Formats: sequence, structure tokens, C-alpha cells
Amino acid sequence: MSSTAERAPRYIDAINQALAEAMAEDDTVVVIGIDVGAGEGIFRVTRGLFERFGPERVIDTPISEMGYVGAAVGAAMTGLRPIVEIMFMDFLGVCLDPIMNQAAKLPYMTAGALSVPIVFRTQTGAGRSAGAQHSQSLEAMLAHVPGLKVVMPATVTDAHDLLLAAVRDPDPVVYVENRRLYATRARLDRDPLPLGVARVAAVGEDVTVVTWGQSLRECLTAAEGGSPSLEVVDLRSLVPLDMETVLASVRKTGRLLVVHEAVQDFGAGAEIAARVADELFDDLRAPVRRLGAPAVPMPFSPDLERALLPSAVAIAAVAEKLTRES
Repeated sequence: MSSTAERAPRYIDAINQALAEAMAEDDTVVVIGIDVGAGEGIFRVTRGLFERFGPERVIDTPISEMGYVGAAVGAAMTGLRPIVEIMFMDFLGVCLDPIMNQAAKLPYMTAGALSVPIVFRTQTGAGRSAGAQHSQSLEAMLAHVPGLKVVMPATVTDAHDLLLAAVRDPDPVVYVENRRLYATRARLDRDPLPLGVARVAAVGEDVTVVTWGQSLRECLTAAEGGSPSLEVVDLRSLVPLDMETVLASVRKTGRLLVVHEAVQDFGAGAEIAARVADELFDDLRAPVRRLGAPAVPMPFSPDLERALLPSAVAIAAVAEKLTRES
């Protein structure tokens, strides 16, 4: 490339662009969080927004997630569309009540009299030696709460398009980024898929591999081997969950492997596996398999951390075993 300007945007650039577009489109959209203003965010996702939109719409808060997340939920109830940044997904532990007991439930409890159009932006992911308190993938916990939508973009295009869709949505949405994807580059696809529709990221014949977020990269790498032939489905969101795309793929291949970076026990993969078993038991040529992290705190050690996360090699090995079980 002759210049930086000609390079494809990064995942982090796509998020920043979507934030700016959402704020320009609707003056009720505000960004709230720790150091999101002049500091441009811990990962600089909000760079340039403070200068462009000012302190009344890009609001720095004290280091008190419970306080500012609760305030943002109240703001959403009274006419604003807040985008709330929670630095690490792990920090949901100190501000879960306004998310799951207020934002998620108030539209139902008021019979629709109150709307809570709010986006909770957070980032997740192991692989950076950030330790057990900064590396958790807790999307299954959030997907378990009725009233919350949960999106997990794996591509540059989805980082942009799903954030805009989340801001425009009338319901509370948890938008989960993965910091290991921030530097990835790709051109934006100008024919976006709507929220709640899965994408077939690689066409194959032997095994359906369902995944989301950072794990998509490992699954696509595994699929490049060609044997067995893997059909990779990127869910893009856990809520809404596009089971029709998953079921159509499994009907074709007869085999299913669900891969996620989160702990395997009690994870979203179990829900997908159960639904496929309920719908397609007679079509399955092998037992449904899951591949996730073991149920241990994520270690700081790079070698130990790497050993716990699903890799392309491990995915290919489980897929190959599935074909032998037929």
C-alpha cells in the first residue's frame, strides 16, 4: 500500500466509525464510560468523538461501573440512546443489576410503557495474558437473561454494521468485541446482514462447525485443510439466535461441532447442541460435539493460556474424529 489511507480499515476503526455515524445520525445517542472522552478509551476505540461531539455527548465517568451503568439505564428510560462502555467483560460482575434487573425487564414489567434503547459495549477474550479477571467470555450468562440481545461480531463489517443495528434497536443490546480482533483488517461489505441472521463463512460437506467471535478465525483456519470438509457458520449473535441457518447446514452434513472460547461447561454451545438434537436427531450421523475452554480460571502464563483455548489444530482433530464416528 502506498499510504495508510488506502489500507482496509481495522476492526477497531469500524467500531469507531459506527459510533461516529450513530451520533451524527441521532443527537439522542450519547457515549458514556471511563476515559471515553479526552482519553479516547482504554483501547482508543472512542478516539476523536470527544472533539467532534463535545462533553455533553461523550461523557467521562468516575471509576464506578454500578453508578454510571445505572445512570445510563435511567437516561435510556427518559429519551436518550446511551452507548455504555464497560472496559472489560469481567467487570459486569460489579454492574449486572441495572443490566439484567432493570434494562432487560422494565419493558415487560411496564407492559411496553417504557423502552430501554441502550447498548452495553464491552470487550472480551483471552490470549493476551491479561489474567483471570480480564480474560473471561461471559456471553452465555448474558444470553440467559430474557430481554437482552447479545451480539458478538467476528469480522470488520459486522463490527460496524452490528453496532449500528444495536444502537437503532429499541431493546437493550450487549455488544461484545474481542480485543484480539482489533487489529484485523478488511474492506467493509456494503451489503450487510441484519442482526439475528447467521452467515455461512465457509462452505463444506462433512461437518458443520458453528462458532462466533474470535473463534471464527480458528475455525476458518481449520477449514482450510480441506479434509474433512468443514462448513463454518458464524452466528454473529447469540440473541437472536438464527437456528434456521444452523439446522440447514446440519441437515446437509449430518454432523455438528460447536466451538467457542468461553468455558465449555454450561455454555451457549450446549444450548445449540440441544436444539439440534431435538430437531434433527434422525439426521445426525454422529453425536454432537462441543469444543470450548475447560472450567478453570484463565491463567496468566501464555503457554497455559494457549493450551486452554480451542485452536485450529484441535478443531480439525475433533472434526476428523466426528467423521470416523459415522
